[in-house]
Amino acid sequence: MTQEKGNLSINSENFLPIIKKWLYTDQDIFIRELVSNGCDAVTKLKKLASLGEAQLPDEEPFYINVTVHPKEKTITVSDNGIGMTADEIKKYINQIAFSGATDFLAQYEGKSEEDRDIIGHFGLGFYSAFMVADKVEIDSLSYQPGAVAAHWSCEGGIDYEMTEGSRQSRGTDIILHIGADGEAFLDQATMYEALRKYCAFMPVEIYFDYVEEKDEQEEKDDAEKTEAEETKAQSDDTTAQAEEKEEEPLPINTTNPLWMHQPSSVTDEEYKKFYHEVFHDGSDPLFWIHLNMDYPFNLKGILYFPRISNEVDALEGQVKLYANQVYIADNITEVIPEFLLLLKGVMDCPDLPLNVSRSALQNDGYAAKMSAYITKKVADKLNDIFKEDRSQYEGFWNDISLFVKYGCMKEEKFYDKVKDILLFGSTNGGFRTLEEYLEANKEKNENKVYYVSDESQQVQYIDMLKGQGMEAVILSAKIDLNFLSFLEYKHMGKVTFVRVDADIAQGLKEEGDKNETEQKDMETLFRTVLGKDDLKVDTERLKTDQLASVMLLSEHSRRMLDMMENYKNQPELLKLFGDVKPEYTLVLNRNHPLVQKLVEWKNKGGDMEKTNLVCKQLYDLALLGQKQLDQQEMSQFIARSNQLMTWILEQ
Repeated sequence: MTQEKGNLSINSENFLPIIKKWLYTDQDIFIRELVSNGCDAVTKLKKLASLGEAQLPDEEPFYINVTVHPKEKTITVSDNGIGMTADEIKKYINQIAFSGATDFLAQYEGKSEEDRDIIGHFGLGFYSAFMVADKVEIDSLSYQPGAVAAHWSCEGGIDYEMTEGSRQSRGTDIILHIGADGEAFLDQATMYEALRKYCAFMPVEIYFDYVEEKDEQEEKDDAEKTEAEETKAQSDDTTAQAEEKEEEPLPINTTNPLWMHQPSSVTDEEYKKFYHEVFHDGSDPLFWIHLNMDYPFNLKGILYFPRISNEVDALEGQVKLYANQVYIADNITEVIPEFLLLLKGVMDCPDLPLNVSRSALQNDGYAAKMSAYITKKVADKLNDIFKEDRSQYEGFWNDISLFVKYGCMKEEKFYDKVKDILLFGSTNGGFRTLEEYLEANKEKNENKVYYVSDESQQVQYIDMLKGQGMEAVILSAKIDLNFLSFLEYKHMGKVTFVRVDADIAQGLKEEGDKNETEQKDMETLFRTVLGKDDLKVDTERLKTDQLASVMLLSEHSRRMLDMMENYKNQPELLKLFGDVKPEYTLVLNRNHPLVQKLVEWKNKGGDMEKTNLVCKQLYDLALLGQKQLDQQEMSQFIARSNQLMTWILEQ
């Protein structure tokens, strides 16, 4: 062919600079585009061969080679796929508008960096090469009989040059002459990492060759070594074959990843091995879901349930999205429900329209259906485990409860499917569903769920409940503050959650009328001694003589204080709460000897020093069940305790 020069068919000389800035978020993605183009070329050729439209040598291996030559500052991506004629290069490379560049430029030229919102690309994959290269060459030979190799080159503007190529075998070489922007990819480790990131599961074997720089002495030593090895090989053919076999290069990718297998053919050990290799997690996953959907959309993948901490902020879930085994991105919420991002997994969605903005994808019916399907499969898996082996499900619960609770609050359909298998740890041991708890405790606290957030801190309240055959559920995770409010909303007017230190359950109190005068006297006494004019004091005859006093903080007041704590770093939101003060109520147990003695002293006008001492001690003992004392309060409590013990010994 004769030499040809021309301009790329695009009406903007700013085309390549815009591509460098806007085409992709990550610079290393150029290797994904070039290698996946090579995979496409091989796939097209295989298709033609299967239709009898192309003749291929028997058992010819297909490959993609990525060669880095740091000395020459080049990166070459080669394949033995379908190849291109000169006319095809003109059509698919020169006429960029054919690939959607006009739409791309119209949407992104002149926009600020914050507006970039592309998941995939606009058919401009080849031109991502200019993100790292100052000059790009193509040398290609079509599969068609009698085809002539074609060579194309472009140095980063809109001008190109075409001549006859030098490639002798079918396929394509893409040669990148790396510029200053891409020199990092001439490093062996950097390039290998990029290949593993994007190409680890592409369907064609990929080989990586890094051409080491050698001085003259090293080249001479290598030549002598090669000559010696050849001599040895001639004298011992068997040994030579073994060495040759050992030195055979291995592909850097797995062409048939686990998610492409039929679930029935995969062992538990294979699932675990794949998890460890992909996510570099030394712990085994709890269980997994193998997705294998062909209709009405194509979706394959594996979702793993790792052990999850109780703090949402500390979670590091990772769901990798692929299209035809080509890595796209992690954690795409437009396709994968947000709550599932607490998990780890891989999803392959070959039909997903990735060449649109994420905002458009949010409104895409296909993506919405896929998200709903994934949600259903996860909920179905949890229900299956619960029904088939509840003891196993309970064993998983502490590790997956945060995920399930978060999912319920984020996804209405998920909640509807798992609401009957939500578990709550019980202070009596074991687990109960909400329905089971309400049924077991309906005679003593109908439609009211008592809960503890700190079993150690609230042990005296737990003991009071246990003493009367009652129980509380354990809600100790950070997420539970929002989760119990969510459940109350879902059971509007039918279920109320109350922390054990917010109310004295009716079943813990003896029936009978209160002595209102006595209660008023005790409130006056404690307010005077403690200097707390707004302190509420209540006297009750509790069904225990082990506790003289307990402190209550109303559920509403406590929730408000907890919310304020959550927003303490957001002063604007904090202002909305106004001046919220804790509403404490000191409850004195009229059945305890110490309280009885205190009432007697008060009525007889007894020793006020001792009365004051006992009042302060009863208050601090009650407060210890609610919260930790501060440094000054603790110091006074210890000194007072010593004083009381001395007083007792002196009696």
